[in-house]
This record gives sequence, C-alpha cells and structure tokens, in this order.
Amino acid sequence: MPADDGVAAPPAATGDPLGAPLRAALAALAAVPTLLVCSDYDGTLSPLVADPSQARALPECVTALKALAQLPATHAAVVSGRARADLAALSGLGEPVILVGSHGAEFSDGTLTGLDPQRRALRAQVAASVRALLAEGRPGVLVEEKPASVAVHVRQASREDAAYTLDAVRRGPGATPGVHLTVGHEVLELSVIDAGKGHAVDVLRRELAADAVLFVGDDVTDENAFARLRQQQRGTDVGVKVGPGRTGAAYRVASPREVTPLLELLLAARSAAPLTQP
Repeated sequence: MPADDGVAAPPAATGDPLGAPLRAALAALAAVPTLLVCSDYDGTLSPLVADPSQARALPECVTALKALAQLPATHAAVVSGRARADLAALSGLGEPVILVGSHGAEFSDGTLTGLDPQRRALRAQVAASVRALLAEGRPGVLVEEKPASVAVHVRQASREDAAYTLDAVRRGPGATPGVHLTVGHEVLELSVIDAGKGHAVDVLRRELAADAVLFVGDDVTDENAFARLRQQQRGTDVGVKVGPGRTGAAYRVASPREVTPLLELLLAARSAAPLTQP
C-alpha cells in the first residue's frame, strides 16, 4: 500500500518482485472493458545506459507489450521524451503498439502538437544557443536535437562538469521566453511546446475510450502522467514507479527487470478474465 506521505512503499520483501497489493491491482485492472497500458521507455522497458543511443528494450518486455496490444479491447503505448523516430528505431516497436514521442507532443500519426513556424524558429534559436554555450567542450556532455526540443545529457560527464553545464544551460538558453524546461535523469530538456506525458495519457484515454489506464515509468517526467491517473466508475487506474525516488504512483518495482513479470501477469490475467461489462 502507499506510504502515508504519498511516497509509494517498496514491494514486500518476500521474494516476490511485485508484491501482493500490486498483483491485486493488476487483477482488477485486467477485467475492465477497455484497457490502456502505457509505459515509459528509458529506465522502464530499457535499463538506463551511459550512452542514450545504446538503450535497448528488454526483449521480454517488448514481447509482453506486443501481446497485450493484440488482445481484444486492449491498447498499449510507449510514451517517451525521445523523438518518435528515435523511439521507433531503438525499441523496434510499431503497430499495434502506439508510440508517442517528445513528452506527449509527437503522436504515431506523425503530428507534432503546436509546432507552428514561430516555435520551429524558436527551437532552432535554442539549439544554436545551446551549441554556442557548450562550444568549449566538456567531456561526456551530449546535445540531442529533437523536433520540438533540445536535450542536454550529462550522464557521462564528471559531476563538476555536469553541474556547471546544467546550471549554464538553465540560466542561458533555458531562460529564453517561450522555452519550457523538463528535468530528467541526468538530462535537461528545453522544449518550445508545453506538453507532458499526462497530456498524452489524457489524449489516448479519450481517443481509445479506455475505462482504466496502467502507467509504468521511472523518471521525474513520468510524475506528470501519474498525476493524471484516477479512480473511475468502471475501473481504477494503476501507476507503477520503477526504481527509487519520491513518486505519486501507488506502486513500485525495483528495476526494469521487474517490468517483465508485471506485464506478463497483466497479460495472463487479461487473457483469462471475463471482461467487466460497460
């Protein structure tokens, strides 16, 4: 059960990677008429790695997510801060799994919500400013340009260089009017669109007429999605935090390795359980 301070308690130390409360929540979730299963990518389906370009999803997670997406009245989506094209290339996923990139701004149909010519110009300006600021070069600092944002990764940098870089970017290009800052694991993202993973959950829930949602994620940016989960008449949403840290999710698993049994349990329950009628 969640701790009293709103921080989800860890799974019970019984050798069960999920714990009885989460198992019960997944069993109830499996019986709703229309289910939406959402997951982050990095740190959730894929272990975190020093080089973001080398992040590969665990094969068992991919298999379970694909199988869920093929069940009746069941939809699966990966909602990531990555550009959608990058997400598709790294994960190897596609239809029937829905891919949403750029923190909820870039959907599978190729649309990028709100990226008008003015914001495109601003993104180009921000990218140029970031590269100029970091032109001196600090080992391990990586700049990633996305359709609506620029991300500065510091996981491979020294702690001194990481702190300096993030502060300089925040105070410089990050302070540009119209730029929205998102802080993640060893990354600072400067976006010209005020989107969020919670926005993606809302859009998908509405378009797919989902009665309940599972969202699994590890990052600070996933808290935006956890905040949108709710209790409903025909089903209760379930949020699962992967790894340590404060969270608004009601449940927690230790690492991406535990996401596989989570998805497999939901798959088995959803395949076997009679669905609740509307």
